Amino acid sequence: MPKLTHFDKKGRAKMVDVSGKAETLREAIVRGSIYMKPATFKKIMSGKMAKGDVLSVAKVAGIMAAKRTSEIIPMCHPLNLSHVEVNFYPIEKESRIDIEAKVRIKARTGVEMEGLVAVAVAGLTIYDMCKAIDRGMVLTDIHLVKKTGGKSGTYVVRSSESGVRSKG
Repeated sequence: MPKLTHFDKKGRAKMVDVSGKAETLREAIVRGSIYMKPATFKKIMSGKMAKGDVLSVAKVAGIMAAKRTSEIIPMCHPLNLSHVEVNFYPIEKESRIDIEAKVRIKARTGVEMEGLVAVAVAGLTIYDMCKAIDRGMVLTDIHLVKKTGGKSGTYVVRSSESGVRSKG
């Protein structure tokens, strides 16, 4: 089992010292989904939500959140991200919007947390902007799909490693 690096020898939380690590190009791809009523989905896709263009606002919120991850996740390093991209993939037959974030940096530490935060906040923004008509929306399946760079190399999720439904 891999060693947990965010704890000292006495089991107390600590920030990992990455000063001795090599800078490498690192990227993380994270996905999640938000399910909603068909009427909510149609309003979002037609741009007729009272609060405005839901997906544009959610995209900006996800990007902003990725840049501020170290402010809300205690042991994350503050990073000067090179690239953050948030995209949406509407699945009409399931009244679902899949959310994907890609985060990139050349640094001594990875950007998985920044990608996870971007997807979560983008989904929460969709919920916030639509909750007046659909409080039953479900934000789910937020997971790391791929990470590259660093000592551990490339990681690609296999369906057997997570309980996440296949997204086609």
